[in-house]
Amino acid sequence: MLIKTDPAISRLLALRSGAIALQLVAVLSVYFLLEHQIPLLPLLSVITAEAVFQLLSVFAYRNVSQAKSIGMVMQLSADVLFLTLLLSLSGGATNAFVSLLLLPIMIAAVTLSEKGLAFIGVLAIAAYSFLLIIMPDHNMHIMNMSNHFIGMWVNFVLSATVIAFVIGAMNRSLKERERTIASVREKQLRNEQLVTLDGAAAQIAHQLATPIANLHLLYEELLEEEPDNPIIKQMHTPLAQCRSQLHDFRELSAQLRENNQAQPMSAKQLHQDISDTMVLQFPHQQVKWLTTPSNTWVRGDAMLLPAILNLLQNAAIANQKNAQSQLDLTWQLAPAGDGLYLLIRDYGKGFSAEQLTALGGQLMASEQGMGLAVLLSNVTFERLNGSLTLYNHIDGGAVAQIKLAIVPEKI
Repeated sequence: MLIKTDPAISRLLALRSGAIALQLVAVLSVYFLLEHQIPLLPLLSVITAEAVFQLLSVFAYRNVSQAKSIGMVMQLSADVLFLTLLLSLSGGATNAFVSLLLLPIMIAAVTLSEKGLAFIGVLAIAAYSFLLIIMPDHNMHIMNMSNHFIGMWVNFVLSATVIAFVIGAMNRSLKERERTIASVREKQLRNEQLVTLDGAAAQIAHQLATPIANLHLLYEELLEEEPDNPIIKQMHTPLAQCRSQLHDFRELSAQLRENNQAQPMSAKQLHQDISDTMVLQFPHQQVKWLTTPSNTWVRGDAMLLPAILNLLQNAAIANQKNAQSQLDLTWQLAPAGDGLYLLIRDYGKGFSAEQLTALGGQLMASEQGMGLAVLLSNVTFERLNGSLTLYNHIDGGAVAQIKLAIVPEKI
């Protein structure tokens, strides 16, 4: 019944089920076998109320895969309350099982945040204090036991404090280590994908060089034979683009092999390069700069401009599919002054929920070819101490928010 339940809540409910059974057995054994005079009916009433609360909790959390923190706080608070009622009816602070009030604190230390842990800790200490206050006076004065019970209360407070700090700190450390390991594993898998892609891209570029060169020779021969043929003349532009792209790729590869260190780049020069490239590659798209960059320098390398152009290309494709032709680009300084934002907004149909979750972190199939381009761009920005954030604009379309690290002119 608890298979689909949040693991933390599921374990707590399982523990409470066992505790209810043990409480019932203990109460009946003490009353009937040991013949101790305890208030049987009130104790059974509390256990019954706890059992009803347990059934309601199981029903409420039967299909909850991720429970809210407030729910866990309420569950542990109920445990403290029921245990306090049972103890108050069976000796209060003199009951040998009063230390069970430490259990909710232990569970809170490994499942709740600092605020939730502090609340449960204070609640448990208040419960113990209540049991000590309501204890009959004759129990405090028999054999001068008052100092002993007060000492037990002090010991409980110290134990609760140590448990909260030590177990809480250990739990936070383990969670941080798990997040670090998961992040490193994700980056390693992504780097393996990029190495594979890099090898495949280099091999394809090498294999394309010879066919493109042959096509260019054939074009020149055809042009000599039929210089006035308009179809042959039209071949010049695509062939020139292929040769130019192949040449740029080789130069970029050589530059990365020789010097792959980050260098300061002028934001104004980057602004101009983006404008010039968009005019050449996407003349049908109108690039509208809403702001211009200040006289700042950003961390960059040979891959920065191609990474930005990948996103601009995706934005242009999204516009085309939605019969739009305007791209809005905006420069913004980060609030802390440690970065410069470049916002690219298109007027396409926006991202789906699945794309927003996966884009930039893994390869994914896409009719627009966005998965690979965004992945490569995201890796480039992260390497340069930047970041990439994708979201849908409130008025339609999508926004790619690029954060670039600001650096002095000399790194």
